[in-house]
Amino acid sequence: MRRIQRYSRLMVAVGLLMAGAACGPFGGGGSPTGALRTPPPPAPAEDTPPVINEPFDPGRNSPLVEWAILSVTHTPEIDAVLAESDRRFRAGEAFFEQGDAENARRLFDRSIEILLDAPPDALDHHRVEEHCAELVDAIYGYDVDGLGASEQEPGFEASPYEEALAATFPVDPSIPLNVVEELKLPVSELPIEVNGDVLRYIKYFQTPRGKRKLEDGLRRMGRYRPMIQRILEEEGVPRELIYLAQVESGFIPRALSRRRATGMWQFMRLRASEYGLHRSRYYDDRLDPEKATRAAARHLRDLYRQMGDWYLAMCAYNAGPSRVNRAVRRTGYADFWEFRRRKVLPRETRNYIPMILAMIIMAENPGEYGLDDVVPDPPLEYNTIEVTANTHLGLIADILGKPLADLRALNPALLKDIVPAGYTVHVPKGTGNFLTASLNTVPASRRAAWRLHRVGYGETLAQIAKMYKTTREKIAVANGGALATPETGDLVVVPVSYAPPRSAKQRRFRHHRHKKPVKKSAVTNNIDTGG
Repeated sequence: MRRIQRYSRLMVAVGLLMAGAACGPFGGGGSPTGALRTPPPPAPAEDTPPVINEPFDPGRNSPLVEWAILSVTHTPEIDAVLAESDRRFRAGEAFFEQGDAENARRLFDRSIEILLDAPPDALDHHRVEEHCAELVDAIYGYDVDGLGASEQEPGFEASPYEEALAATFPVDPSIPLNVVEELKLPVSELPIEVNGDVLRYIKYFQTPRGKRKLEDGLRRMGRYRPMIQRILEEEGVPRELIYLAQVESGFIPRALSRRRATGMWQFMRLRASEYGLHRSRYYDDRLDPEKATRAAARHLRDLYRQMGDWYLAMCAYNAGPSRVNRAVRRTGYADFWEFRRRKVLPRETRNYIPMILAMIIMAENPGEYGLDDVVPDPPLEYNTIEVTANTHLGLIADILGKPLADLRALNPALLKDIVPAGYTVHVPKGTGNFLTASLNTVPASRRAAWRLHRVGYGETLAQIAKMYKTTREKIAVANGGALATPETGDLVVVPVSYAPPRSAKQRRFRHHRHKKPVKKSAVTNNIDTGG
């Protein structure tokens, strides 16, 4: 019976398709301004096909036809993926109810990983995206209830604007109505609209807390601005969308949201994998500012081609294209401001566009908003080389004479201090060729463990051996056996491993192990024994 019903619905969809597509593009609306038509009656129910009158475009399907096709398309491949993902998620819930957070987290992660492996070209892949968004929200609820993932992970920072995106700002009557006429607005493909919603965020960024966050982000922007604007231009994306990264992360490469979106452009794992951002035990490409910027620019470009409107593309970037398409179907509109008025998108997404526009306006008019004294950080300049063997980041620091912390800052995508073979590493500009030549002095099989030492004035082999807690003989053998008297400036191979950083638990154990026992006083003894 169910098969007959589905077949009947499919025939309806095919009939609609054959009848002709006398309406405009699905999800894109008409002109980029989003002003499509006079307001329709109240929003139809979720499962009611929208009635949309748009100019005839024989090359594209209408929203009505798209809605009909999507509503009946279920491929066996995606059915199987969703069922298996659900099975793992339910098993994780069972473990959570039993108080086993470790296995619950493992199964929750697996339920998402299964979605990542779904066939990307499936006609109903949008179901995977919607299911992934639902799972992320559900898992976030468990995080808050006790899995512990809501606590900030070591080495990561919280996304600075999550609280502001979720806030509701009252109308401030002190904002002058003629402010629009006094602003200098950039000429861009991105329409810069100014209304009460935008002005509320301008006012927020003039409060001490809001201004501090804005200034911090504008300062950090200086490190990445040339790289980001170059990539946006290469990918055909408006340069003003650099402020999307400001809202997403405040230009913090290791920003982590409460829903586990990661990096400067806040990619979820499913979307990241679609745009070539990979993850392993050694690295996460979402944390690499340059790779993530390239992926974000291409994703935004693709969303614009799908939606036909930059505001809707930005909404889809934040909430997912499925939610935006669902809002179009529910309202019959393809206009962000209408979505905001009707509250058909999540609050964070409704506030997303006004916040970005407020930032653009204020950055383009620094004198009007007291931002003249913000000094951007100098741009990061680096060379990129590919390592041919697993290489310790500390070895690279030894060769270049740089602090290990500086190399980590240049390579935020590295999750460990080991650079895996075939991976690219960023090093200070002008050092790439020297580093490549120097690495060749260390056997490839030893680059993840051995160190290099640059000989200082008057240093002897015995002193170097003592410094690294090894012997002269071992150092001599590692250097070919002919190292009697090293000269100042020589690089000497030292066959010792890097000490891995101790975890907080190990440090606490070490502290308590060396803590002297406290003798009980007579008073303490009396209390303990009740005497």
